Amino acid sequence: MDKSPMEEDWEGTRDVRRSGLLPLALLLAVLTACGAKAPETAACAPAEEERLVIYTAHKEEVYWPIVQEFEQRTGIWVDVVAGGTNELLERIRQEEDGPRADVMFGGGVESLESYRDCFTPYTCAGAEEIQERFRSPDGLWTPFSALPVVLVYNTKLVRPGDVTGWADLLSPELRGRIAFADPAVSGSSFTALVTMLEAAEGDEQETLRRFAENLDGRQLEGSGDVVRSVAAGTALVGVTLEETALKRIAAGDDIALVYPAEGSSCVPDGSALIRGAAHEDNARRFLDFTVSREVQQLLTEEFCRRSVRRDVEASMTPLEEIPMVDYDVTGASERRDAVLMSWAFYLGEEGEP
Repeated sequence: MDKSPMEEDWEGTRDVRRSGLLPLALLLAVLTACGAKAPETAACAPAEEERLVIYTAHKEEVYWPIVQEFEQRTGIWVDVVAGGTNELLERIRQEEDGPRADVMFGGGVESLESYRDCFTPYTCAGAEEIQERFRSPDGLWTPFSALPVVLVYNTKLVRPGDVTGWADLLSPELRGRIAFADPAVSGSSFTALVTMLEAAEGDEQETLRRFAENLDGRQLEGSGDVVRSVAAGTALVGVTLEETALKRIAAGDDIALVYPAEGSSCVPDGSALIRGAAHEDNARRFLDFTVSREVQQLLTEEFCRRSVRRDVEASMTPLEEIPMVDYDVTGASERRDAVLMSWAFYLGEEGEP
């Protein structure tokens, strides 16, 4: 008998849980229940009402504890497919006639806004506890954590005070020594690029051109490469998110962070309910869970992230003490394609914008 699309999807995604490996205890349980023959494991697929498929741009260290706890509390079987923000959003768009996932978990909210036709608005339980500045105006997305953009530098190669803001990234002295991820792939990198454009004085296109040329062709593939490159001394300075920098500093990397003097941004990353989701009720339950006080407290205690809730405090520099630009999420979303086209042109990757 032919398998249904859902059965085929389950077989294709069940083995990507936790970077392609089922937890050992769960794997043993599957083998015990179904026998050791792989073809027979499809018979153990959970009932549809007990399933949830998540696309996530988060690192495993972030998404896995949350997914595990959600499964234990609800009994819902969660399949996870991880990837880059824009890669997964494009996949969602390609699958919109037959969605294979229920939730997009992670990614800057301006990136989610750019794909708003792929999502169904939903106001999560406890939304009144979310700080107003991090709320979606129409419920299109559910905020997850607040993420200031920062600069990092190698403490062995750069003196304190030599790098203070965005203007330094345009200095010829740093040509070819800046770590910056491809904003067409990394949502956080796109947020950083727009933040720089908002903070910099002068013509926007000129700023884009000068910054692109100063990379000297050394654009990185993913945001995770930025801090590694700076810590290794391959780059002197990089652009990343506060939580990434704080975690690597705590781990002993030879880096320090700077909040750009001209202004940073603190755009939340978020989650969204995929339009036409096959497991919509379970997706709503997961969205509620991501902003629960327990999960939000975990963000501050374990992940060096800022909570979006008003009743969860973080032991970090207060946002009120960090210079901020007026970052327009909707505006950034609307001009995303134009910014990326100009960026690619100045890098020599496309024709004239």
